[in-house]
Amino acid sequence: MTSAPPSVELKAALDAAQAAADVIRHFYQRNVKTEIKADKSPVTEADIRAEEVIRDLLARRFPSYGFFGEETGKSDMNAESVWLVDPIDGTKSFVRECPFFSTQIALMRGGRFVLGVSCAPAYHELAWAERGAGAFLDGKRIHVSKVNALDGAIVSSGNLKTLAASPAWARFGSLIGATNRIRGYGDFVHYHLLARGALDVVIESDVNILDIAALTVILEEAGGRFTDLTGGEVDLATTTVLATNGPLHQPVLDRIQLGR
Repeated sequence: MTSAPPSVELKAALDAAQAAADVIRHFYQRNVKTEIKADKSPVTEADIRAEEVIRDLLARRFPSYGFFGEETGKSDMNAESVWLVDPIDGTKSFVRECPFFSTQIALMRGGRFVLGVSCAPAYHELAWAERGAGAFLDGKRIHVSKVNALDGAIVSSGNLKTLAASPAWARFGSLIGATNRIRGYGDFVHYHLLARGALDVVIESDVNILDIAALTVILEEAGGRFTDLTGGEVDLATTTVLATNGPLHQPVLDRIQLGR
């Protein structure tokens, strides 16, 4: 575990993630029925059941906290502390029996993300962090890389449709030409790799805050930097990501110039 005992909130988030993992594993590779939501994204019984388990556990332990879930919606969003939950981030992967999906649980207090748990039940990785206490992956403390030049950087990209339709797309191509290697790990995978120093930059232009809230805490506690693609701080309205090891953040921002 951590070098100091986990807070009661972190313990609850870890317990909730484990409870959700048990539900998800029960449904995984079982040809589960899939429905399409109004936003064209898929949802399965596994998504709904996993979120219900998480919400029930967290509500019992912290009845005064708000909740924002991918499947069950928002409640008490004006509370000082609000849980943000995506029970299966990567439902498309889950449905296609690809192990690159995860449960994301974050805690927001006073408008700031202060705790994050990222649990990948089929990939067998568990990452977590609390503000001021470091970041951990499978029980070991993790740190970002020290790469400080673009020509040595490994870049991973995820959803890029909005970026591809913008004037910044050509600048993104120029950035890729200046780096060491480009990959597309996607979802939780490239954020875990970034936080443990296995790559250096993650770029996405089409995300939901529930996909990334927990990961912002994990990456920043690992020593990295996490903003949107204009350099703005991450908040509930964020839809783009630039996540880096820190030294490469401004050089990447200077090259992409999203919105210009």
